[in-house]
Amino acid sequence: MELRALGRTGLSISPIVFGGNVFGWTADEKTSFDLLDRFFDAGFNTIDTADVYSKWVPGHVGGESETVIGKWLKRGGVSRDKAIIVTKFGHPSMGENNKLKAHWVAEAVELSLKRLQTDYIDLYLSHFPDDSTPHEETLGALAKLKDAGKVRSIGCSNFSAEQLKASLDAAKAGGLPRYDVLQPEYNLYTRDTFEGPIADLCMAEDIGVISYYALAAGFLTGKYRKPEDAEGKARGYRIPDYINDKGLKILSAMDTVAAETGASLASIAIAWVAARPGITAPIASATSINQLEAMIAAGNLKLTDAQMALLNEAGA
Repeated sequence: MELRALGRTGLSISPIVFGGNVFGWTADEKTSFDLLDRFFDAGFNTIDTADVYSKWVPGHVGGESETVIGKWLKRGGVSRDKAIIVTKFGHPSMGENNKLKAHWVAEAVELSLKRLQTDYIDLYLSHFPDDSTPHEETLGALAKLKDAGKVRSIGCSNFSAEQLKASLDAAKAGGLPRYDVLQPEYNLYTRDTFEGPIADLCMAEDIGVISYYALAAGFLTGKYRKPEDAEGKARGYRIPDYINDKGLKILSAMDTVAAETGASLASIAIAWVAARPGITAPIASATSINQLEAMIAAGNLKLTDAQMALLNEAGA
């Protein structure tokens, strides 16, 4: 497995990151352990989660995913230094008065460390921008965590080019650590969330990029070609957004590449993101070993220039 340098963080991550939002939700604890074991056995090393996962489930309060990962780490299947753990804080649903405020940074990290059963987080991300809190306040709080050894590197998720640039300017002016990683939504269907000014900024500033929704809530697996195909699925409510002329054109192009490569549509969708300019690694989730094998295959799939061009044109 060829690891990829994550911007200026000093971290080396696998070409596919396991999206831990499913742990404790659509994947129970035993299934989650099996998935993580297989993922690491295949040579991959990076897990993405957040303190808010999976608060949206009735009866959940957030932190369920981190708790499952913590139990898996504690079990000792993989030594802590071999696992890159990415987690996030500051989701608006975790409290209107918290978000990216300094007091919440200090409190949230302790809660995450406890659930993860570790004394440090490899990459800690501001989950959503918070216009009510100055960048200097958040970055100052994160600087203290880095100084204390509780966090190795920092980044942000869902920031616009303007917000990321403002944070970089604030870090430089205040002598504070900057966000070295961005986590945007990006896939064959949804491209304007990254392509353009923010991709240019990340490449110019050597900011690592770990993108999410590589499979567009499952649409890019090819399983959902009619709205009724998604009925009863956990993320089924999102699928109709993709079932239109653009979405079906993308699936048709992916079908062509699948016929040429023998790869699944899921593998192709993930491999396309992994090969895009400015992307360090995409995040993808799996709730079964079969789904995970498609992720593993994506990490080893090299699409030709012609195949990339076909997919680029379909999703343009």
